[in-house]
Amino acid sequence: MFDVIIAGCGPTGTMLAAELRLHDVRVLVLEKDTEPVSYARVVSLHIRSLELLAMRGLLDRVLERGRRRPVGGIFAAIAAPAPEGLDSAHAYLLGIPQPVLVDLLEEHALGLGAHVRRGCAVAGVEQDDEGVTVELADGERLRARYLVGCDGARSAVRKLLGVGFPGEPSRNDTLMGEMAVGAPPEEIAARVAELGEDHRRFWLRPAGVGVYSVVVPAEGVSDRAEPPTLEDFRRQLRAIAGTDFGVHSPRWLSRFGDATRLAERYRVGRVLLAGDAAHIHPPIGGQGLNLGVQDAVNLGWKLAGRVRGWAPESLLATYEAERRPVAADVLDNTRAQRELLSAEPGARAVRGLLTELMAFDAVNRHLVEKITGIGIRYDLGAGPDLLGRRLRDLDLERGSLYGLLRRGRGLLLDRTGRLAVGGWSDRVDHVADPTAALEVPCVLLRPDGHVAWIGDDQRDLDEHLSRWFGAGHTPLG
Repeated sequence: MFDVIIAGCGPTGTMLAAELRLHDVRVLVLEKDTEPVSYARVVSLHIRSLELLAMRGLLDRVLERGRRRPVGGIFAAIAAPAPEGLDSAHAYLLGIPQPVLVDLLEEHALGLGAHVRRGCAVAGVEQDDEGVTVELADGERLRARYLVGCDGARSAVRKLLGVGFPGEPSRNDTLMGEMAVGAPPEEIAARVAELGEDHRRFWLRPAGVGVYSVVVPAEGVSDRAEPPTLEDFRRQLRAIAGTDFGVHSPRWLSRFGDATRLAERYRVGRVLLAGDAAHIHPPIGGQGLNLGVQDAVNLGWKLAGRVRGWAPESLLATYEAERRPVAADVLDNTRAQRELLSAEPGARAVRGLLTELMAFDAVNRHLVEKITGIGIRYDLGAGPDLLGRRLRDLDLERGSLYGLLRRGRGLLLDRTGRLAVGGWSDRVDHVADPTAALEVPCVLLRPDGHVAWIGDDQRDLDEHLSRWFGAGHTPLG
């Protein structure tokens, strides 16, 4: 019997498996596909996801395989520079092929002791007071204390639970791919610039030497059940630009819609949902994968606490309470961006006005922080603005702050040197550092790097340690 079974071996599932293994939770990841995806779709890792990878010691490996670019122009592709002085040591975007990222995360999870089985589709789910029985398509039955559905937009786990997935169906399908081109770069740039105002869902952008990222509307490519072909791209390019730019040798081709849906619940008993199984939206702004990875880091330590026996039930309940509103906000900002990409006169007028407003630093900064995830503030009650927010990486006497979070434990950063974690030392580390660049005396960080408490009073700290890390143990002797 496993402690947790995870359905889905994508970025969310592999990240969650690794987070659980940091706490010695027995984890099995089930993947219905027998082989990893073959097409190398490039995704963007946003600032908050890069910070989380830094916290777990993964960032250097990811940086080696990706390409950095500024965070300007990410809201509805409105041309605006990256705001100066963003509150992060990783204030950039990282483009990386999704299969490469998944391989790195799976390797990380396996290295920590997770198990992965491919070719295992979930066909049935039953639960009782003690655990969950998962039936596979071949009839095999597996048992675990919890099940987490990280199995994508068409989640079998969500459907088997009967959880509603309300929202809007896709209105506009789009073709996206990477391929070589035969036309000169200056010809491509001129034609794209000429058509850009009237065709927001059309672009060609350099993605390497002689290779471009190509996006075109899918109108006329009628069979959604079949993968698109290079000829589909050529035909759509000729229809819009009058030329196919000599595209050839595709790296990968895909088709996506702009459906927007949010699961009614993230949890039913001992079964939870995360990633695209809980929320889908248009890929505008590149937020989807990031949202799922952040779900995983929020959930991992809380679910591990329940498995290990120290976490109160109320702690696991904070997963949905915190992450579902974040997803709802992402869905709304992608809805807004989708409207701004329309060629209709009203949408173009609003886009023009917003372009003017984004010349103000405060507006540009707000939208960039929203898209990149560093503006998230969980509602942890009344207190300073820092409460509930993530804390940026800091240089400390013992090294970087994020380097001290690699084990997935809580951390008390204490500038006074007078506090203690006492009976929570098996779950929370204590770093006394009067040099820490904080404007407050002390902070209690959760394993996901969010600030759970601010102050300098031991009794108040103990109450918050109990809230987030369960009952403290009594020292022997």
